Amino acid sequence: MSDSRKRREALLYHAKPKPGKIAVVPTKKYATQHDLSLAYSPGVAEPCLEIAKDKNNVYKYTSKSNLVAVISNGTAVLGLGDIGPEASKPVMEGKGLLFKIFADIDVFDIEVDATDVDKFVETVKAISPTFGGINLEDIKAPEAFEIERRLKEELDIPVMHDDQHGTAIISAAALKNAIELTGKNIEELQVVVNGAGAAAISCSRLYLQLGIKQENIIMCDSKGVITKNRKNLTDQKKEFATNKDVSTLEEAMHNADVFIGLSKGNVVTPEMLLSMAKDPIVFAMANPDPEIDYDLALQTREDIIMATGRSDHPNQVNNVLGFPFIFRGALDVRATKINEEMKMAAVHALADLAKQSVPEQVNIVYDEISLSFGKDYIIPKPFDPRLIYEIPPAIAKAAIESGVAQEPIEDWEKYREELMDRSGAGTKEVRLLHNRAKRNPKKIVFAEADQLDVLKAAQLVHEEKIGYPILLGKKEVILELKDELGFVADVPIIDPKTDEQEKTRNRFAEIYWKTRQRKGITLLQAKKLMRERNYFAAMMVNEGDADCMITGYSRPYPTVVKPMIELIGKDRGVTRIAAANLMLTKQGPLFLADTTININPTAKDLAKISQMTYKIAKMFGMDPNIAMLSFSNFGSSNSESSKKIQDAVAYIHRHFPHVSIDGELQADFALNPELLAKEFPFSKLNGKKVNVLIFPNLDAANITYKLLKQVDEAVSIGPIILGFKKPVHILQLGASVDEMVNMAAVAVVDAQQKERLNK
Repeated sequence: MSDSRKRREALLYHAKPKPGKIAVVPTKKYATQHDLSLAYSPGVAEPCLEIAKDKNNVYKYTSKSNLVAVISNGTAVLGLGDIGPEASKPVMEGKGLLFKIFADIDVFDIEVDATDVDKFVETVKAISPTFGGINLEDIKAPEAFEIERRLKEELDIPVMHDDQHGTAIISAAALKNAIELTGKNIEELQVVVNGAGAAAISCSRLYLQLGIKQENIIMCDSKGVITKNRKNLTDQKKEFATNKDVSTLEEAMHNADVFIGLSKGNVVTPEMLLSMAKDPIVFAMANPDPEIDYDLALQTREDIIMATGRSDHPNQVNNVLGFPFIFRGALDVRATKINEEMKMAAVHALADLAKQSVPEQVNIVYDEISLSFGKDYIIPKPFDPRLIYEIPPAIAKAAIESGVAQEPIEDWEKYREELMDRSGAGTKEVRLLHNRAKRNPKKIVFAEADQLDVLKAAQLVHEEKIGYPILLGKKEVILELKDELGFVADVPIIDPKTDEQEKTRNRFAEIYWKTRQRKGITLLQAKKLMRERNYFAAMMVNEGDADCMITGYSRPYPTVVKPMIELIGKDRGVTRIAAANLMLTKQGPLFLADTTININPTAKDLAKISQMTYKIAKMFGMDPNIAMLSFSNFGSSNSESSKKIQDAVAYIHRHFPHVSIDGELQADFALNPELLAKEFPFSKLNGKKVNVLIFPNLDAANITYKLLKQVDEAVSIGPIILGFKKPVHILQLGASVDEMVNMAAVAVVDAQQKERLNK
């Protein structure tokens, strides 16, 4: 992506459809005058009076218990420096977004126009009654140290400067595991820290708690090694000044066991790396360019354990592993502060999590056969779903044991369940899907690339590295649209109707004719059909010229499905093609089937559709629990429709007992575990969260998924075609750019899966 394109896209993302990235959303009913009278005057007076009697009631009657302030004065924003409070706001909003999506914590971002420490502290203290916690962000050192120290002393809510402690906690967890792998004695390790800002100081302090000896740390800044005889050192730098007779980073690296980089890119040379001790641990955490390139480091030292701040290499030291879950645990016990015990609890919990068996969902997302503790996996992955229910309990326990918790937790199992529920909704599945596709991108044909929105989607797929687009359509139109979009990448463009493609057309036609010559197709007809983009694209996938395809944006669904069935054919054991939509609802992801193809399936058809949907849900890393829906419950009706569902369920119970499925069930019973358990305690779905819904006919399924899209604003991924032997996916007419990008990711993941099964 060109720099101008990146800039344009970033500005558009933050400006449209409305400015900013976060908003206030009501959590109570407000439809009637009665609702409003409770929300405001006169009903609001009652909680006000209760809080006036006991200010701790503010946690009972307001959002304070789940509200964090992300506060900055804009003096050290990312790598941009002192750009001011207004310019820091996009970053603070972004931090708020991460709090919400990873730990379900609400955020107000506060940008303070104050560089004076006293003024900043007084401002934050004055607004602190609003919040359950305060996350300080992007405040320059040394002021950041004093601001955090004073606020922690003077406030009774948790305060943390994430720039300091986030990197410290995550890197300390990774360092603990890396040391264990080397088998070295932590008290003897020689450590070089390059960088002396807030993060480097905080990291070094936490490493001391981990067991590193202070006399074994050499810290460097832009002027070289920080030694005792250096003049004009800050108090923080004096803390790590060394008596050793070294003055340069190159000298410091000689025989060092550990290098911690919190400075700038490419300051470490291969020669420096070679001078380090056996089994060196190198955390090159400068972003976007590490202190030494990852691949270069591995080529230089085979025995290295390497971590960076980047997501495209193993062992990413990413603050998002820490701050959402640390605040989650602190808020849930109403901690008065985030103390050293809580930070070390986070270190140990993260380190321990990396040693546990990794869920298949994580392996799928990162396209790994089986992630396991070792040199390339010393810290959990950011998309690990266990983080939300493993890290906060560790923080909460440390807060309780260290005496800073005001609301101790007694039922830890119930608390873990509550944390799991917090992670259910939103677009996490989209992020997981895209991330998985990026691990092994595939060649994907966009059969209607001369449509503006389709080309936009192809551009995003290319720029996000989800796949390698092949653009089908009128070449002159595609080139004109590419220029309009600033899509400068050199990707293949194919117009099936041109003389240039005659040889390929004829080859495809011969192959197609041989499969259809006894079904009324002549060679001449086959050649004509190959001028049509859908036929041509499907043959590209059939013959291995592409791995997968997307089509259907500009043509009615039935007209696109027909040629796909003719050319692609059904997978082994499949008797009917079907389709499912993955709906990302407020209650979590739900697969709905069959949403687009089978109008009135038989009992056996429904059984087959259930099996295929089960497999696609597994492909997404889900543990499928399937409800067969009807207007009746477990034989309460003798109608033909109800009987069909009963027969389908019985068939699966008999032939595929490992599949978690039951019915017939009304939708409310299927989606309400308490209701189901109360009325039908014998159901095989009791104690399980239903995430797959099979409908009795196309009417019900199609109407439901479109209602969810419009009324619930659920994100829809699909329709996902089930049963084709090749990864071909068909869009709904007029699909949005986002829907096309998501479907492209589905197609890539489908291709990955089929490739794996065919090996």
